[in-house]
Amino acid sequence: MDMNSEVKSAGRVLELIELLARCPAPLALKDVVASLAIPKSSAHGLLQTLVTRGYAERDATDRYALCAALRKGPWAGGNEAQLAAVAQPIMDELRDEIGETVFLGVRGPGGDVKPLAKAASKAPIRYDADLVGLRPAYCTGMGRILLAFAAPAQLDAYFSRRRLKAYTPNTVTDQQKLRAILARIRQDGYAVLEEEFVLGGSATAAPVLQSDGTVIAALNVGTVSSRYPAAKRRIIAAVVRAAARISQRLGYRRAA
Repeated sequence: MDMNSEVKSAGRVLELIELLARCPAPLALKDVVASLAIPKSSAHGLLQTLVTRGYAERDATDRYALCAALRKGPWAGGNEAQLAAVAQPIMDELRDEIGETVFLGVRGPGGDVKPLAKAASKAPIRYDADLVGLRPAYCTGMGRILLAFAAPAQLDAYFSRRRLKAYTPNTVTDQQKLRAILARIRQDGYAVLEEEFVLGGSATAAPVLQSDGTVIAALNVGTVSSRYPAAKRRIIAAVVRAAARISQRLGYRRAA
């Protein structure tokens, strides 16, 4: 086995452990495949290896979780888990402030969105989604933030390989229109989408920056569309403010 394949294998193992670390409930094999965008056979082999070595457990329903010692112990879980840990208290505060569900996501395989953490709304009727699988970047709040602040070459590569399909009648699928929307997002510093990915759900997202000013993640508020218009301005201000707080905790300081 050459060095490149060894590094790739190691990376997949760490991504799998990080996925299990951030998900509160055990995951089925199909959830792992969707989240990591790897072949089913590869995902099954990695899970079996973790179970054999004692790092993971498989329950009676063939779902997988980290072993009890790691779930209760000081598992750092790599950069993504640390990012989620820094963001979670601020996400909880934002959720309580506006009463809507809050998500944190990063760039995943192929440039789409990999959800890392959430603070679910306590409202009886709420927008919610699991932290498994990938979300299309071009028609979600977090995804448009990550695309808007990506390097030009990254953006070109994304559009060259991504089929732009309509998830709802409101989904923008024209590449030139999307590029214009992304330019506006860079100017405004936030993204707003209404029912482009899921009917009945609206999104408001803002960038999270690491210490060198690079956008490392996106913070998003998922809102039931029927109550979004009245709360839109308040949500925009709140998510931008919360994203800035997370950025500050990651060491980012705005130039004077």
